[in-house]
Amino acid sequence: MDPMKYIVPGRKRLPYGMMNFADIRLDNYYYVDKTRFIPMIEEADRFFFFIRPRRFGKSLTLNLLQHYYDVRTRDQFEALFGDLYIGQHPTPDRNSYLVLYLNFSGITGELNNYRKGLDAHCQICFDFFCEVYADLLPQGIKEKLDAIEGAVNQFDFLYHECERAGQDIYLFIDEYDHFTNAILSDPESLHRYTNEMHGEGYLCAFFNKVKAGTDSSIKRCFITGVSPVTMDDLTSGFNIGTNYSLTPKFNQMMGFTEEEVREMLTYYSTNSPFKHSVDELIEIMKPWYDNYCFAQECYGETTMYNSNMVLYFVKNYIDNGKAPLSMVEENIRIDYEKLRMLIRKDKEFAHDASVIQTLVSQGFITGELKSGFSASGITNPDNFVSLLYYFGMLTINGMHRGKNKLIIPNLVVQEQLYTYLLSTYNEADLSFSSYEKSELSSQLAYDGNWKAYFDYIADCLKTYASQRDKQKGEFFVHGFTLAMTAQNRFYRPISEQDTQAGYVDIFLCPMLDIYSDMTHSYIVELKYAKYKDPETRVEELRQEAIAQVNRYADTDTVKRAIGGTRLHKIVVVYKGMEMRVCEEIQ
Repeated sequence: MDPMKYIVPGRKRLPYGMMNFADIRLDNYYYVDKTRFIPMIEEADRFFFFIRPRRFGKSLTLNLLQHYYDVRTRDQFEALFGDLYIGQHPTPDRNSYLVLYLNFSGITGELNNYRKGLDAHCQICFDFFCEVYADLLPQGIKEKLDAIEGAVNQFDFLYHECERAGQDIYLFIDEYDHFTNAILSDPESLHRYTNEMHGEGYLCAFFNKVKAGTDSSIKRCFITGVSPVTMDDLTSGFNIGTNYSLTPKFNQMMGFTEEEVREMLTYYSTNSPFKHSVDELIEIMKPWYDNYCFAQECYGETTMYNSNMVLYFVKNYIDNGKAPLSMVEENIRIDYEKLRMLIRKDKEFAHDASVIQTLVSQGFITGELKSGFSASGITNPDNFVSLLYYFGMLTINGMHRGKNKLIIPNLVVQEQLYTYLLSTYNEADLSFSSYEKSELSSQLAYDGNWKAYFDYIADCLKTYASQRDKQKGEFFVHGFTLAMTAQNRFYRPISEQDTQAGYVDIFLCPMLDIYSDMTHSYIVELKYAKYKDPETRVEELRQEAIAQVNRYADTDTVKRAIGGTRLHKIVVVYKGMEMRVCEEIQ
């Protein structure tokens, strides 16, 4: 392929993976204007906490704010902001602060040597601060700071020197909760974590200094993370911040609205070789990347797309003229992989498996969203549900019986959660054969060999079912089957889809946009009889399933989705953990 083929003079480049606002603005990258939120942030409390899932634009937002408020970028204001909302509506505070930026994701080391990592990171950031603002600070400030030992004492010295110089600081802390993910996935560290967060703990002492600094030269703070756990544990040391994560007016501050995605696609459709209309591309992207809602009051109004995933898709589409073979970006997989241990720790976290299994089998979970909670309270079901919500594994979907109704937001998350669910069954050091599963998946899509595929699932289900799983019965069978079919790269499993014909258990919707040559699609009506039910119950359920699968196959939803593939109507009936019926209905 000619590497110059897709380089179009004047076309804006895509800022995929970029977090430097100035590079995006000065080097002709496409930018989705979020600057209208700057006046709203100024009107909010001065010490601003904001939680969003990974890869949602937090770091870029912080970098945007740094460039807007930094005294050093005053001469670049027109170039950076001139044609944006804030360029036309600047606030009096623009370019009026010394900016101190700390990124805790850059801190190395586990909790037992966290102090060393925090000291090293802050030393670098404090030295940089002293160097770039040398003409505004007392002479020799860097040398004096370097003679002081430890981040806590250095920070105390720094903000006092700024106060004496009459300079105001805007403090940014990105990923303030970086190390808590490791703690949450390793409950044995919880005691050490608790000591570090309370009393004389070093991180607590650091945030005590942040709090003290707000009475001095620190005039504003903007702190981001993916979990409110650390914030709640630090309240004794830093109880002045306001958590705006669930506030309706900031629902759209990070991520992309569908309107913003459409504008981007429309722009590139005029200068790139598009083979689909904007509506067709939205139809492909929406089930994978959309449906995040970050405020109960915004439900039913505007949902958000994961911005990183949108840029990943559009970049691949422009480069290759089609959707990427993997709709899930590898970095997202790596980020979610960090949560695997949290989901698997069924013995330490008593509710994990039941929450996930209920979510997969029922299609939703209910709970109260907490704005903060201690790490020691993670086993509380509402806290665990809240944690999954903040990590982006759940999204708001209205109310159910007086509680928040939460669902898996999209297929990217569904794929990760189903993988973790399977890993909770893998307690005997057994493993699903990747090769066998891949071969069976291919035969299902291209040869119509469905019997071997569902026999394999039934064999795995029987092998992996623990006594506790057997007690859950229908939930386990349905959840396991759905999790296994979700591993099939050729299909998008749609479970319990509401249609004019009622409900279908699993519709294996063919991913024809990626695998255009596949030839088979499936509806699977799954029924479950209890161990103690009479044998006649199996035949009753079989007849119910036949009627339901025939009705569903005749709907417009299915007819549109299957394209030119042959649709197979499969009826499966389990009695306990044994598959008693697996047949195709003609």
